[in-house]
Amino acid sequence: MLNEFKNFIAKGNVMDLAVGIIIGAAFTAIVSSLVSDLINPIIGLILGGVDFTNMFVVLSGTVPDGVGLQAARDAGAAVFAYGAFITAVINFLIIAFVVFMLVKAVNALKAAAEKPAAPAAPAAPAAPTEVELLMEIRDALRKQA
Repeated sequence: MLNEFKNFIAKGNVMDLAVGIIIGAAFTAIVSSLVSDLINPIIGLILGGVDFTNMFVVLSGTVPDGVGLQAARDAGAAVFAYGAFITAVINFLIIAFVVFMLVKAVNALKAAAEKPAAPAAPAAPAAPTEVELLMEIRDALRKQA
């Protein structure tokens, strides 16, 4: 059973999957930084500085006016944090679009690398042989006679 396990682990698919997960985890940090540090500030600027993360409705408990979502949660209030949900949806859409664009670019590079060489020009039709020419002349003479 130990040998079977070693064979399973050594298969290319398992190793490829492990490498993919590790690279995916590292890539997630890059994409998250892109979204939170570059794209979200631009969206906030376009929307007039609206910060969705602190939009919530207090369902039960008391919260002083003007406090943020975390302060409301720390005060023990039950909150309906719709702003955090909106932010999560926006982040998902942006991350999904960035990943889509990267996959599209990788697929284009793969297609360019795998593109077969241009096919050779078709060969010119073979000229008739001497025997074929003599047969054509004979047939033409028979038709005239």
